[in-house]
Amino acid sequence: MAAIEADQEARGTGFSEAYKRGVVAFLLAAYTFNFIDRTIVSTIGQAIKVDLKLTDTQLGLLGGPAFALLYTLMGVPIARLAERRNRVTIISAALVVWSGFTVACGLAANFAMLLAMRVGVGIGEAGCSPPSHSLISDYFEPKRRASALGVYAFGIPLGSMIGAISGGWLAEHAGWREAFMIVGAPGVLLAIAVKLFVREPPRGHADGPAVTASLPAGEFSELWSVTKVLFGSWPMVNMMLGVTLVSLAGYGIGAFAAPYFVRAFGLSYTVVGLIQGLLWGLAGGAGTLAGGFVSDFASRRGAKWYALTPAIGVAIATPFFAAGYMALDWHVAVLLLGIPLLFVYVYLAPTFSVVQNAVESRRRATAAAIMLLFLNIIALAGGPLLVGWMIDRFAAFDFTHPAARSLFSAVGGMLGGEGSFPCPGGLAPKGAGAALALACHSTEALATRQGILVTVTFYGWGALHYFLASFGLERRLSRAGQGV
Repeated sequence: MAAIEADQEARGTGFSEAYKRGVVAFLLAAYTFNFIDRTIVSTIGQAIKVDLKLTDTQLGLLGGPAFALLYTLMGVPIARLAERRNRVTIISAALVVWSGFTVACGLAANFAMLLAMRVGVGIGEAGCSPPSHSLISDYFEPKRRASALGVYAFGIPLGSMIGAISGGWLAEHAGWREAFMIVGAPGVLLAIAVKLFVREPPRGHADGPAVTASLPAGEFSELWSVTKVLFGSWPMVNMMLGVTLVSLAGYGIGAFAAPYFVRAFGLSYTVVGLIQGLLWGLAGGAGTLAGGFVSDFASRRGAKWYALTPAIGVAIATPFFAAGYMALDWHVAVLLLGIPLLFVYVYLAPTFSVVQNAVESRRRATAAAIMLLFLNIIALAGGPLLVGWMIDRFAAFDFTHPAARSLFSAVGGMLGGEGSFPCPGGLAPKGAGAALALACHSTEALATRQGILVTVTFYGWGALHYFLASFGLERRLSRAGQGV
């Protein structure tokens, strides 16, 4: 590290390539822990549900609104702070906060306490991405920005993989409470390392002075100026709708993918965690990295490829997701789901890059926060809650209408509020006969499949908006003066 720092000092205000790669590696590690602590609920959710006798709506609340609402709302004021203060300090402090609350989740005695601790996790994690996006954009010029942000976004599948594998094993061999404590504690050490290694670059360092703009006076005018950039033109608003709809499907399905494999195929938490980790970590990780490098390469033929790359990838993924969750054998399901995960995550890096390239250097943390505000209120807060609610409603209909097995009839019955599901935590009451126990199990498995399949349609909807965003995107980014 001393050699790297010496090289950096020799360059004056510049940063060596080795140092910049090191910075991205540390920010990637922070984002990885961000997603480990954020998504572990989905992996150990079935164990929590059985232990605390929860409904799937309550499970969706833990994975969605409990985390997302303050995570989303706190993002904007933290981003405004990051435009003026040291971004590295903000990221390090955020790491300590969310890691501490993750540990505290393991101490929760009931649903209300666990809900409160998840709110705390959300508050801490709000300090990660907006300042990180801004830092990366100040280290890397526009033509390399999607690639660098793609490496940072690799924290999503990497964190999901580590959280799934470790969470599944810990839930089975130690308990869901211990899983929270063990995965949360290392974040404090990482916070110290980030603060010691990562330096605060000059604002707009990678762009040069020509594209650095002065800020308008007043917080509200500043927020409004950035909001107009993100939602004031056809290509940008379609980019925002695309990322939101695809994320809604991803967060919603992701919250119940592990419970689905437990319910539908009777697999252990360890096996399900391994499946989830390998699928989302390897296939999803490859797609995330490819999205950044492919879109940077393709953009040489025009900036529209920052929209067409995710449009094509998500469109290819959609039917394979449907086929995977309709498969009746878990081996087939795993093979089929590996295909769409290679394609769907290509949307992350080009979307992040477009948002960063569309605004001035001193507005980048704010732009990332406003994007996440819009995205997460709908997708992160709404996706898991929507899918959990649908599963509960499908279960009520399917239990009282066992002969109506088509998805279309179930959707009609679910929306009509028909039936009831007398199986607390998805299990038959104590003392119930074998017939009721079997009915509870099969109904819960079917309802979970149905809820996920309905949610898959949001992928196709999001792909359409990405395609629409390609019209006029190059002109819009050229006006931003970012050289793309």
